[in-house]
Amino acid sequence: MARRSRTLSGALIACALILSSLGIGGIAVSADNTSEPPTPDAAASHSGHTMAASTRMSAEDADGDGSIPANPPVTGVKPSVKEPPHRYFHEFQAHCSVTHTAPDDPIVYPGQPGKSHDHTFMGNTTTNANSTTESLDAGATKCLAPGDRSAYWMPTLFNGDKEVRPVGDQTIYYKAGVTDYTSVRPFPKGLRFVVGSPMQTAQEFRDHPGFVEGWECGNSYFNVEFPQSCPTTADTQLNIRFQAPSCWDGTHLDSQNHQSHMAYPVVKDGTNDNVCPSSHPVALPMIEFKMAFPVNGDLSKVRLASGAGHSFHYDFFNAWDDATLKALVDHCVVGGLQCDPRGYDQTHPEAGAALDENYELP
Repeated sequence: MARRSRTLSGALIACALILSSLGIGGIAVSADNTSEPPTPDAAASHSGHTMAASTRMSAEDADGDGSIPANPPVTGVKPSVKEPPHRYFHEFQAHCSVTHTAPDDPIVYPGQPGKSHDHTFMGNTTTNANSTTESLDAGATKCLAPGDRSAYWMPTLFNGDKEVRPVGDQTIYYKAGVTDYTSVRPFPKGLRFVVGSPMQTAQEFRDHPGFVEGWECGNSYFNVEFPQSCPTTADTQLNIRFQAPSCWDGTHLDSQNHQSHMAYPVVKDGTNDNVCPSSHPVALPMIEFKMAFPVNGDLSKVRLASGAGHSFHYDFFNAWDDATLKALVDHCVVGGLQCDPRGYDQTHPEAGAALDENYELP
């Protein structure tokens, strides 16, 4: 939480202005000065992947307006400004591995296989351009927890023309993004969003509220672009960490630009506390990607399918088993623990685990 507060307080206003210029709403400049997200035009709503607008809406978008209503919505919630007992950690990990790559994107280009740049998919094994909440819910997963059938994806990394996939389990953190970690509730089934944009400039990537440490390799940190080289030792990989917004409007599972139904926490005036803005009052887990790509040495030909290093972004489509996700959120996030994928904190063994040895509900 300390790093999160420093990042937000230093660059919040600049980030809000930058994201507004991209047609991305939902970022407020202070807890008491919020605005409603703008309604983007058709081109801007999909500018995160190409300048062309999607020609189809999701099968779950009944009225075809580009947004998907939550059923039921969460109403009557006010951003929590409580300060619970300090706990340095309030998180759990999801460990998921790569399933496949494809030029698909079921959020931005639903029902249009091959229209997107290439993506690397993790978690749900069935994710494709036609994926819906129902299809993902019925799919298999390569996450350690069988209850995590969510779909996670990001632009594919290439070294020259060779595809570079992360090997083994990748870490996806689920954290509290707000000071009142006891107010965090599980994601609603079917929630989806895009984090960042491949159309962002290098400066916009650096100033993004989700930026943590940029591209890392060896002793090189905070890189906006890929380092030109890094040590060739066996354990050296190219890494990135990037955080997602964690405040929800409570009424939409998706929005026209796939972002404005979500917002980053803001700093409460006169404090160092992170709270949700009034336009997005529902506190959800803050996802943080921690990806490791097995490439080192000469990185001069490394690129993303979406472009340069600063075009990094990722997508999330929630298909967790509701009871499993709630158990992990309640035990680890609300409980103020630092949990592994079982929901077990080694420094607090007395608290037990949320899941059994098979990563399932006991």
